[in-house]
Amino acid sequence: MWLRRQGCLRPAGCGVEELRRRRREREAALRKARREQQLISKRLLRDDAPEEGEGGCVAVILGQAEIQQFLQLAQRGTEEKERGRALVSLRRGLQHPETQQTFIWLEGSMRTLVGLLTSNQALLQLEAARCLHELSHSEQSAVAEACLPATSYLLTYLSGHSSDFIELCLYTLGNLIVESEAVRRQLLPQGIVPALAACVQSPHVTVLEALGYALSQLLQAKEAPEKIIPSVLGSTLPQHMLQLLQPGPKLNFGVAVEFAWCLHYITCSQVNNALLITHGALSTLGLLLLDLAGAVQRTEDAGLELLACPVLRCLSNLLTEAAVGAVGEQMQLRDERVVAALFILLQFFLQKQPSLLPEGLWLLNNLTANSPSFCTSLLSLDLIEPLLQLLPVSNVVSLLVLTVLCNVAEKGPAYCQHLWPGPLLCSLLGTLAFSDTEVVGQSLELLQLLFLYRPEAAQAFLQQSGLQALERHEKEAQLQDRVHALQQTALHS
Repeated sequence: MWLRRQGCLRPAGCGVEELRRRRREREAALRKARREQQLISKRLLRDDAPEEGEGGCVAVILGQAEIQQFLQLAQRGTEEKERGRALVSLRRGLQHPETQQTFIWLEGSMRTLVGLLTSNQALLQLEAARCLHELSHSEQSAVAEACLPATSYLLTYLSGHSSDFIELCLYTLGNLIVESEAVRRQLLPQGIVPALAACVQSPHVTVLEALGYALSQLLQAKEAPEKIIPSVLGSTLPQHMLQLLQPGPKLNFGVAVEFAWCLHYITCSQVNNALLITHGALSTLGLLLLDLAGAVQRTEDAGLELLACPVLRCLSNLLTEAAVGAVGEQMQLRDERVVAALFILLQFFLQKQPSLLPEGLWLLNNLTANSPSFCTSLLSLDLIEPLLQLLPVSNVVSLLVLTVLCNVAEKGPAYCQHLWPGPLLCSLLGTLAFSDTEVVGQSLELLQLLFLYRPEAAQAFLQQSGLQALERHEKEAQLQDRVHALQQTALHS
């Protein structure tokens, strides 16, 4: 807090550095919360076309006798097609959780299925792998762990020649990886990271997309920062991932989405973000941000947010690294282009996907926190008023908007001259009426900075019934000290 005495401003327990420290602590807490709210999902590849001879039959729950019958027929049938049809019937039954449970507790069932997976007949291998894929989609960890005997073979088949089979193995491994720590514990020493790194050079888009999915599942493991991410960063995967995110005619949207999420999980871990920056991650992602901003202006496709979200998060995480230094130089972009692109995306989110507004604002916060040039861009492009228009969206959005404005205000008198006169004070009177104490607290900090560098603003605040707005919060324990200090500052300015 600041008090004005005898014509000069003196710190009263809470100066500019203290305000910065508070905001950094809040930002660290937000980053931690984001890391803990990562998404876990499973993918299911399923051909819904009726197989030959099946007549499009509906999948039914299978009992022990039926499972044994299909396995025996698949293992000992006289014709390959007959054996394949038996596995198709088994696979259809395994779509039901009840059949899955019966299968894994049936003695010898998994051993027989693995034997079929490793046979020298391609049709049986494929159908056995499809059965395993159905099992991998189970939400029960016991089912995933029952598939352990098959995982080493699935890993081996990643070096095969059939892109369809490799794709199936990758999605199956991805499903199993996320469900079971025992599966991960077995696959890591068997070389899953080098195997995935080899797949990244595949010319097949379907394989690359499946690879991105499997890798993203692996990177979400709770032990990833210690046991997985260092191996991934030590491989060729980071360079290849960034190549696949390069904007241009070769960029595939589905592949880019998967690998953008991979980068997100890596940057969240903070294991070695400096290495990614060395590989040009800021430049690549910055160019991709510009490309996305252009895309949302050309199309109404709401699917673009699937890529925009991880790109924004990656940039935000990378910008927290002390090694970044001159951000504009690292991104190889003019500050105005980045800020303008970000606001195009913010407007897109406001109309199509408001839940993603915090992602864009979090990046804007990190851009402006330590960079006067990005703050200058915000002012020169006249973006303060569009920023203020986001305040009513939600408390989270309001808090981030106010934090960005604090970043601008703390840069000094020259910056505050652009904040006032203008609509800022009126907007802050509105946020002081919020019930959320964090929003109110951030509003008080912004007012404190504004009064520090623009004392005349305090008089305008008083003329607009500012003291009455402050009195609403005098009895709130978390705010009363700051409210009292701001009242004194306003009265003595």
